[in-house]
Amino acid sequence: MHPDLLPHLRCPVCGQPLYQADAAPPRALRCPAGHSFDIARQGYVNLLTGRAPHVGDTAEMIAAREEFLAAGHYDPFSAALATAAARAVPRRVRPDDGVGEPVAYPDLVVDAGAGTGRHLAAVLDAVPTAVGLALDVSKPALRRAARAHPRAGAAVCDTWSRLPLADATVAVLVNVFAPRNGPEFCRVLRPDGALLVVTPTAEHLVELVDRLGLLRVDPAKDARVADSLARHFEPAGQSTHRHRLQLTRKEVRTLVAMGPSAWHTDPARLTARIAALPEPVTVTAAVQLARYRPT
Repeated sequence: MHPDLLPHLRCPVCGQPLYQADAAPPRALRCPAGHSFDIARQGYVNLLTGRAPHVGDTAEMIAAREEFLAAGHYDPFSAALATAAARAVPRRVRPDDGVGEPVAYPDLVVDAGAGTGRHLAAVLDAVPTAVGLALDVSKPALRRAARAHPRAGAAVCDTWSRLPLADATVAVLVNVFAPRNGPEFCRVLRPDGALLVVTPTAEHLVELVDRLGLLRVDPAKDARVADSLARHFEPAGQSTHRHRLQLTRKEVRTLVAMGPSAWHTDPARLTARIAALPEPVTVTAAVQLARYRPT
């Protein structure tokens, strides 16, 4: 766990600060009340209390996502998110005891529903003064997210519950294709912080939806997202990003396997339908990036 993350973390049981256990090597975070949370050998800390109501993405889904994202297919979305985050991070400095110039101190970027951490890594590359925290309920995802960037850490938590973070501690919170917990996002964001939400538009993967029997994006999704955040946030702008992918049939299968349609498609029927696709397969990738400020 990156040391600059520790001041922001809170015990999910009692809400007190967490510190690294004095051991060699340190394998747990603890709070003054004695609650202890193991750090896995892959680097993420488990901040769940009790059993999560769902297990999140499976190891197979995460492996597919890692393969697809590593090929760069969604890099334009990561770049747009990174640019928005760099613009949103407040430019603040602290004195260095009067010696030399004031120096920037680390801001906290949190990715709620981070998956493999690739988007978070792009943001941290664009914001060199920040540290990042990947939150997800999927342990297979966080095994990768914990190693996604030298200035990133990762924690298992249920993002529908209270987040293991101090009040008003996050400079930028990003949420990419993931559930949104409006009250908690607002609680942990600084008053000058920003929430960046990426959601698929109705055009996203439209060429594959009917051909393969995939889940369709709700045309009212943008309105539902805005409504779910309206009590705690005010809109601060939005932009649409789209590009065309040229995919092999194998890449199409990987794309389906990494998303929610993986739970809802018959494998044999999917194989037959993918085999009937022309190659390369032209697919539209389209998302909306919305920016919000806490009210």
